[in-house]
Amino acid sequence: MSEFDITRVHSLRERLEGTLIAHRNELLALFSRIEGKGKGILQHHQIILEYEAIPEENQKKLARGGFFELLKSSQEAIVLPPWVALAVRPRPGVWEYVRVNVHALVVEELTVAKYLHFKEELVDGSANGNFVLELDFEPFNASFPRPTLSKSIGNGVEFLNRHLSAKLFHDKESMHPLLEFLRVHCHKGKNMMLNDRIQNLNSLQYVLRKAEEYLGTLPAETPYAEFEHEFQEIGLERGWGDTAKRVLEMIQLLLDLLEAPDPCTLEKFLGRVPMVFNVVILTPHGYFAQDNVLGYPDTGGQVVYILDQVRALENEMLLRIKQQGLNITPRILIVRVADY
Repeated sequence: MSEFDITRVHSLRERLEGTLIAHRNELLALFSRIEGKGKGILQHHQIILEYEAIPEENQKKLARGGFFELLKSSQEAIVLPPWVALAVRPRPGVWEYVRVNVHALVVEELTVAKYLHFKEELVDGSANGNFVLELDFEPFNASFPRPTLSKSIGNGVEFLNRHLSAKLFHDKESMHPLLEFLRVHCHKGKNMMLNDRIQNLNSLQYVLRKAEEYLGTLPAETPYAEFEHEFQEIGLERGWGDTAKRVLEMIQLLLDLLEAPDPCTLEKFLGRVPMVFNVVILTPHGYFAQDNVLGYPDTGGQVVYILDQVRALENEMLLRIKQQGLNITPRILIVRVADY
C-alpha cells in the first residue's frame, strides 16, 4: 500500500503539509509554475501538464510520496496570486478543497462556501459583494436522503424509489402519504387526480376498481372528455390520461401499488403523474440581453443551440401534458449566467 493510500484517512491539508515537509523544494517548484499562470482557472489536464513540465527527478520524488495520486484527483485549480486553491475529488460524490500560499507555503483547508467565495474573487468587483443572483438549495437538502454508495450516483431516481418504498410500503396503511399527495395535488388551485370525494385508502381502492371495470367497456381511444363527468362524480379528476387506454394504465399502476408495491411500479406511476409545468434553465451559452438582443456575431451559434434545446424541451412537455389529459401551457425561463 502506498503512502498516499495510508494517508487517505487524513485531511487534504494534512497530506499537503506532509508533502511540504518531505519535498518542500519540489512542491514549491510546481506551485510556483501554477501561480505563474496568473489569475484564472486551470482545468485538470492543465494541472497535469504543469506537473509534467517540472524536472523529471522532481516528478519522481513527488510521485513516491503519493502526491501525484492527489494531483490526479484535482478537478481544477483557482489561481489568485499568491494563492492557489485546488478542488479535489478523491472518489465519486466526495469533494475536498484546499488552498496554498505559494510565497509563505501555508496550507488552508476550505469549506465549500469559502472555496466558492474564493473562486468568485476572480471576477472584478466581486470583493464588494455586488452579486446579481444567489441560489440557496439548502431547504431542499434538509430532509432529503443522500446516497452513500458510489453506484447510486447517476441513478438518483432508482435510489429515491428504493428509499420511498422502504418508508411507504410496510403495510397498506403506510400508503397514506401517497393518498394525501394525490388529494392535494393541483395546478393554480384546480384539483388534479383526486377530489374530496375520496377520503381514505379503502374508498380510493374501491373507486379505482370501479373505474377499471368501466374503462374496460370503452374503446381504447375514447377521449377523456367523454367520461370526465362520470369520473368527477366518483372522485377522479383530470391528470390520469387523455384516452381510456392511458387512464386505464395509470389506474392499474396505482392498484398494483396498493396491492403489492415495488420500486419499479412506483417509479413508473410517479413518472406519469403531471407535476412539471414550469422550468428554469441556467445557461452560460450565448448572449441574452434586453431589447431582444439574442447574440453577438461570435455567439450566434450558441444562442441557436440553447434555443433549439428549449424548443425540443417545450415540445416534449406539451406532448406529455396532452397525454396526461390536461390543457396547460408550460413555461420555460432562460436565465443567462455569467461565466469566468
